[in-house]
Amino acid sequence: MISVDALSVQFGGTTLFSDVSFSINENDKIALMGKNGAGKSTLLKIIAGANKPTSGAISAPKGTVIAYLPQHLLTQDDATVFEEASKAFSAVFKMKAEIDAINEELTVRTDYESDDYYKLIEKVSELSEKFYSIEEVNYEAEVEKALIGMGFLREDFNKPTSEFSGGWRMRIELAKILLQKPDLILLDEPTNHLDIESIQWLEDFLVNSAKAVMVISHDRAFVDNITTRTIEVTMGRIYDYKAKYSHYLELRKDRRAHQQKAYEEQQKFIAENQAFIERFRGTFSKTEQVQSRVRMLEKLVLVEVDELDTSALRLKFPPAPRSGQYPVIVKELDKSYGDHVVFKNASMVIERGQKVAFVGKNGEGKSTMIKAIMQEIGHEGGTLEIGHNVKIGYFAQNQAALLDGELTVFDTIDRIAEGDIRTQIKTILGAFMFSGDDTTKKVKVLSGGERTRLAMVKLLLEPVNLLILDEPTNHLDMKTKDIIKEALKAFDGTLILVSHDRDFLDGLATKVFEFGNKRVKEHFEDIKGFLEMKKMENLREIERK
Repeated sequence: MISVDALSVQFGGTTLFSDVSFSINENDKIALMGKNGAGKSTLLKIIAGANKPTSGAISAPKGTVIAYLPQHLLTQDDATVFEEASKAFSAVFKMKAEIDAINEELTVRTDYESDDYYKLIEKVSELSEKFYSIEEVNYEAEVEKALIGMGFLREDFNKPTSEFSGGWRMRIELAKILLQKPDLILLDEPTNHLDIESIQWLEDFLVNSAKAVMVISHDRAFVDNITTRTIEVTMGRIYDYKAKYSHYLELRKDRRAHQQKAYEEQQKFIAENQAFIERFRGTFSKTEQVQSRVRMLEKLVLVEVDELDTSALRLKFPPAPRSGQYPVIVKELDKSYGDHVVFKNASMVIERGQKVAFVGKNGEGKSTMIKAIMQEIGHEGGTLEIGHNVKIGYFAQNQAALLDGELTVFDTIDRIAEGDIRTQIKTILGAFMFSGDDTTKKVKVLSGGERTRLAMVKLLLEPVNLLILDEPTNHLDMKTKDIIKEALKAFDGTLILVSHDRDFLDGLATKVFEFGNKRVKEHFEDIKGFLEMKKMENLREIERK
């Protein structure tokens, strides 16, 4: 369907990738993988037509619709949520308006024999044929369905987009893309701003209703659930696997083992031949054999072993000072903002050493509860007790954005480090993959993942026994997430996690508090058990309807 032919990209003398070719077929569901900086987002932008390659081309049949959702959006604030989502059909509405305008003109003109009149008739016929070939759609119903699927309430539809955060605007853009029913959807980290229910809705749409999809994502569960093909970008080349992500990891391991074996055998072969050449160079009787081997080595195509990402986060949380038996006790808590009730009669008890997850749709009170626990906001009714000797460490959802962009990486930590820690700043930063020149970089030039890692360093400088992490995995690659997950498993304090990343929560959170419908519901299952139970509830709800 869509062909990528001999694509090459160079930046300032550095080759990002060279002579890359592959095709995207109808209904392909592709994960685009590779370590940070390999060129995944650049490749996506080129396929979308947003960037130009140094050489090579993208070709597609006439009329092919490619929709692209970038990682960072620049949105305008000139419409309501419903109006903005309806722009997905702007080309159809424009066509209808043009047909109406031409028909209106034809009724008032009297130059029936003129060339201009015939041209108008031809144009309106052509437009009408195109317009009426489009399947009849109830546009308002489609927009409503997509917005509700993305987590919006009907009362949100007429609010201006300026009232919504970046994450919610991302959902509007996603709704617009889905409404266009494109031939190929390109998504760059689409789950960063979605809650678990919206991610499950998106998965269902991409698997059952979308045509071809290519996605970059660090959400392992999302990638495994929607993709059947994995394209890996590494060392300027691509490897194409007809396999989902988890299977691709096994195949990649096998590939590298074969490469390593072939490389070692070739190096041995080269060494033996070079030894022969050196030994018999200048020996008249062996001249022909020596020259033959020299020519053979010159023509030899060297085996390359794919690079391994050897950078590794070395992360261990400091020992937690002992707290009381119950770090957090909430009884019948009420919280409202004006007339808006966030939750009512909310109760929860979190024991020392427990690792719990707060889940639920965005806007249902998870962050509000955290602010109450942090004693940043008050409440109307009920009680909230923080236990004896509780020391809280808090990672906010926008923690990375709160860093001072003008400071260097080193200065960011130097300003908060105290005592002996100040002599170990470079060692600590090195453990978080900031080494050499990285420590002198200004924060504003760091990637999202690098900023998140730096914000984590700040969190670790003071021993705490209650860690509260609000979406800590956004912008982190899978490898870094795995390392942080293992460190959190080993953390001997109490943990409250707000996250939509099911794979990250799996095996980490042993209890789930669900926020929704102005209530907080306690579930004693882990995240897998909770999601299975929710799916059953949703199925029962559908059956009732």
